[in-house]
Amino acid sequence: MAAHAELTDRGVPMGEIFHDAGGVFHRGTEEGRVGGPHPQRTSYGSFAAFSDPDGNGWVLQKVTTRLPGR
Repeated sequence: MAAHAELTDRGVPMGEIFHDAGGVFHRGTEEGRVGGPHPQRTSYGSFAAFSDPDGNGWVLQKVTTRLPGR
């Protein structure tokens, strides 16, 4: 993910890119995370997480084609 590379290059301590074993990531834990991008590189299928200086957790999601209505 380009955003992952750019943030890492700027010194943001990013976690590795991951996808969800069940196909849909919706948890605030690391349960079900599988290292690496989604095997089919589907839109909404790959993620990266980081924390900001205030300790807030953020998750980036790769979107290549938006779902209808979004």
